[in-house]
Amino acid sequence: MLRIGLFSDPFSASKLIEASSLSHFSSLDYAHKVFDEIPQPNLFSWNALIRAYSSSQDPIQSILMFVNMLCEGREFPSKFTYPFVFKASAKMKALRFGRGLHGMVVKGREVGLDVFVLNSLIHFYADCGCLDEAYLVFENMQTRDVVSWNTMILGFAEGGYADEALKMFHRMGEENVRPNDVTMMAVLSACGKKLDLEFGRWVHAFIKRNGIRESLILDNAILDMYMKCGSIEDAERLFHKMPSQDIAAWNALISAYEQSGKPKEALSVFNELQLIKKAEPDEVTLVCALSACAQLGAIDLGGWIHVYIKKQGIKLNCHLTTALIDMYSKCGDVEKALEMFDSVNFRDVFVWSAMVAGLAMHGRGKEAISLFLKMQEHKVKPNSVTLINVLCACSHSGLVEEGRAIFNQMENIYGIVPGVKHYACLVDILGRAGELEEAEELINNMPVTPGPSVWGALLGACKLHGNLELAEQACNRLVELEPENHGAYVLLSNIYAKSGKWDEVSMLRKRMRECGLKKEPGCSSIEVHSIVHEFLVGDNSHPQSQKIYAKLDEIAARLKHVGYVSNKSQILQLVEEEDMQEQALNLHSEKLAMAFGLISVAPSQPIRIVKNLRVCADCHAVAKLLSKLYNREIILRDRYRFHHFKEGNCSCKDYW
Repeated sequence: MLRIGLFSDPFSASKLIEASSLSHFSSLDYAHKVFDEIPQPNLFSWNALIRAYSSSQDPIQSILMFVNMLCEGREFPSKFTYPFVFKASAKMKALRFGRGLHGMVVKGREVGLDVFVLNSLIHFYADCGCLDEAYLVFENMQTRDVVSWNTMILGFAEGGYADEALKMFHRMGEENVRPNDVTMMAVLSACGKKLDLEFGRWVHAFIKRNGIRESLILDNAILDMYMKCGSIEDAERLFHKMPSQDIAAWNALISAYEQSGKPKEALSVFNELQLIKKAEPDEVTLVCALSACAQLGAIDLGGWIHVYIKKQGIKLNCHLTTALIDMYSKCGDVEKALEMFDSVNFRDVFVWSAMVAGLAMHGRGKEAISLFLKMQEHKVKPNSVTLINVLCACSHSGLVEEGRAIFNQMENIYGIVPGVKHYACLVDILGRAGELEEAEELINNMPVTPGPSVWGALLGACKLHGNLELAEQACNRLVELEPENHGAYVLLSNIYAKSGKWDEVSMLRKRMRECGLKKEPGCSSIEVHSIVHEFLVGDNSHPQSQKIYAKLDEIAARLKHVGYVSNKSQILQLVEEEDMQEQALNLHSEKLAMAFGLISVAPSQPIRIVKNLRVCADCHAVAKLLSKLYNREIILRDRYRFHHFKEGNCSCKDYW
């Protein structure tokens, strides 16, 4: 073009700009250099570059190009200019600039009536969170197309106004506007946000009934809706009916199981994906699988995923780093989590927070506080979750003064107003330390209404210190807020049992029966050779049950030999026979898991157990003794924290 003089022709030059900025082989840097060589670029050239930059990682350049065009004064914006400048402004959340553009559009009469321009204006306001202004633009439009409706519905759905989104969809039908696949995706998003499974099913049927073009993207949107509404059955049924599944569909199903507390099923789907190899796992897949491993305590599989990430050359971003730290921490290998943390160069607030949480749950409170301070030295501002994690660290390590100080600094130093969870942490800190009066006073003076977590923390402290009167008060308040909270009844029942008040225990059991409440069954899991084995209380379904119970008998004999007497004070059931009480304790799920671990895990390896409930006092004491008698390291994670048993000691130092 340069050789034959074609580059000097504005039309030909503009076509070159279009090809170099908007085609699949485009190079914006090259396109911009070419543009700078054109003596008098036409509007088409300006628009091509403005459009290309609006979709780039650097949308501010789109706005700057637009401003430069106005400053040169040779070309004026057209209806093909404004939509992409609005798009860039939406990405930048440049509200003031966008409002200025809106003024220009209103003044340019013809442009101000163009549907394409006005649709982009609705999208801009919705993206900036100004839904009232978006709706005003929508209402004042003389002509609307399906995109206008879609943009408004999606704006309401993503802005947290699911009801308004669904109202717009109904109104769309009343005005005889035919919805398309994009409309249905927006409506499905609203159903998911509203957790409206019934209407979501109706929408699914509507799509089939009205012949709306089905696609993989739309199928994934339906799958996502079912997942968010908690209907795993519908999600699974749809998944298996889909003619093909991309990685987004696999991710939706894995995530559905993982977020519904079904980590074994999530990992089963992940393994199926590995076997059929129809889609390659991406970052979302791996994060969900690591989260499922963390829930189960499946460190072997979690470690395999870590190796897979390395072998595939997948770049570790903050999401994956956070998931790996969380997995290693929750699987009981906090040293590996620290190693992971130290190996990355860039750490955002979530990476720091995950590592603080890992140290906290392992009872390494001083290290957690030290890391929290180091985080600030690295100019990373802590968020609300970080503060919860560091307060939990103080709670699990008995660091009362440090916890008080951090809580009191929250608003002034970190700019975070304490929420209910932060107050619950401080109540827990004070309660564990025996400062029950101060904890009660703190609750009475809270500027926000105490939630279940606050009363639960106080009730737990009362159990630890045997304060019956305050426990009854805390339990009553907790049950008022959560009538189906069986844990509150169990805790209070244990306090009554510890005090020998068996009539009250019987009364509580009667109340639980009348309310239809059942104590959540204890379940302990242990991973051996990458297979997760689960045990319930008194379980005899395991293939090696005979060996496990023989080992339990051996354990009981060795414990008796060293003079151990079972702690029967907190058995919920009112069992009068001494031998039956002892049998009830001996069949706890964590004891079965420990016996299986002693049989199956190599002596050089720690026995890692995960329990869904808080470990009872008797099992805690037994684990201490077993670590000494068998010279084994036992790492037990319960609902609240880790217990690291070694040589007859526990890392929790009785702050559990």
